[in-house]
Amino acid sequence: MTILVTGATGRVGRHLVDQLVQRGAKVRVLTRDASKVEVPDGVEVAEGEMLDIDALRSAFEGVSTLFLLNAVTGDEFTQSIITLNVAREAGIERVVYLSVFGADRAVNVPHFAVKFGAERMLAQMGFSATILRPTYFIDNELMIKDVILGHGVYPMPIGGKGLAMVDARDIAEVAAIELIRRDRATAALPIETINLVGPETLTGIDVAKIWSDLLGRPIVYGGDDPSAFEQSMASFMPKWTAYEMRLMAERYVTDGMIPDASDVERLTNILGRPLRSYHDFAAAIATAA
Repeated sequence: MTILVTGATGRVGRHLVDQLVQRGAKVRVLTRDASKVEVPDGVEVAEGEMLDIDALRSAFEGVSTLFLLNAVTGDEFTQSIITLNVAREAGIERVVYLSVFGADRAVNVPHFAVKFGAERMLAQMGFSATILRPTYFIDNELMIKDVILGHGVYPMPIGGKGLAMVDARDIAEVAAIELIRRDRATAALPIETINLVGPETLTGIDVAKIWSDLLGRPIVYGGDDPSAFEQSMASFMPKWTAYEMRLMAERYVTDGMIPDASDVERLTNILGRPLRSYHDFAAAIATAA
């Protein structure tokens, strides 16, 4: 049967498609513009959007398992509800859903609340689902590397509690493993939630020290106040999105993203290898600088 991947051109999705193909899965991707997507040989491409009911129904034909990733947009919740309803109508019960770490707690952050709502829908509608809850993506740092390298400041207000940052490639590989496990199961499996974390929990000061050590010069942490972060984000994205990013940063400061004691061991067992670290990611950037 076919696994349908949404969000296939993004940071997680493109790695996920490659992982599925390497594991011999039959894959179809849903994309807004088929002419602009590049996929491995053998991957089917369905064109359409999540609020285009006809396109969704067509994309779901012959699909056994769904990977659902919703971008952070003003209509994200509507997209997720519609997609899951149409999937259910098409007879699809097996889903891997990309949520977010702490979705049930940080409910004042819009996209956290949206994802928790989708989690509840998966449970209450009886889907056989794996809910993946990733922490802060390590490769978010690509957006700020020029500030780090050029101005000697680590500007993300991630606080002093700590974030167990996760590599998008690790997210994609766990997602592929779960999709294939559910797709090939002889019967529907119960809902399971997996926290996707990195191997260490780092504070803003910790991250600044990593960069300082790698670059051989002082990199300072910009502090916990997210107001400057909001202003910076508002210069190139809608103001409501920048405000949402501020609310998320406030949660980093007050709560952190601290894994359960067993999370790292669990992920290491699933992957059969160590998790990718922030240090190694930063080292690659520092070496290329």
